[in-house]
Amino acid sequence: MSQGSLSAANQLFLLDTSVIIHLVRGTEVCQRILRLYDLIHCQPRPLVSVVSLAEVRVLAEVNHWGERKRQALERTLQSLVVVDIHHPLVIDAYVRIDLHARQHPKGARHMGKNDLWIAACAAAADAFLLSTDDDFEHLIPDQVRGDVIPVIPPSASGEPG
Repeated sequence: MSQGSLSAANQLFLLDTSVIIHLVRGTEVCQRILRLYDLIHCQPRPLVSVVSLAEVRVLAEVNHWGERKRQALERTLQSLVVVDIHHPLVIDAYVRIDLHARQHPKGARHMGKNDLWIAACAAAADAFLLSTDDDFEHLIPDQVRGDVIPVIPPSASGEPG
C-alpha cells in the first residue's frame, strides 16, 4: 500500500513503533523509509505516541538489546516529539477510530489498544502515520492519513514495483 515518495516539506509524520524499531536497527526498510519520507530533514520533527515509547522499551528489554542498540534507541526517541494520550482531541479520535473499526463495512476489525492509541495520536495531530504494521490499513485514508510500508520490497515479493 506504500504511496511512494511524499514530500517532507511541512509534512508532519507520526512514527509507529514498528518504524522506530527499523530506524534503530538500520535495516533495509529503514533506508527505504528515510529515502521515501526524508525523515532526517523533515520539519517539523516527526511525532511519536507515548504508547510507542513504552512498547519499544519493552521490546528492548525482552530482546536483551545491548548498550549500542539501546543508545541508538535513545538517540532516535530524543529526535522525536512525544504526543500524550491525555489530550481531549486524542481521546475523541480514539473513540471515533475504535467505533469505526468495530463497524467496518468489511466486518469488525479488532485492533490492539496500543495501535488504537497510536492511530488516535496521529489523527488528533493531523499527522501522516508511518507504519510497517498492516493492522492500520483499514484506517487509511478514512480515519487517519498514513502509509503502511511493506517490510518486503514489492520487487522481492513478486508484486509489480
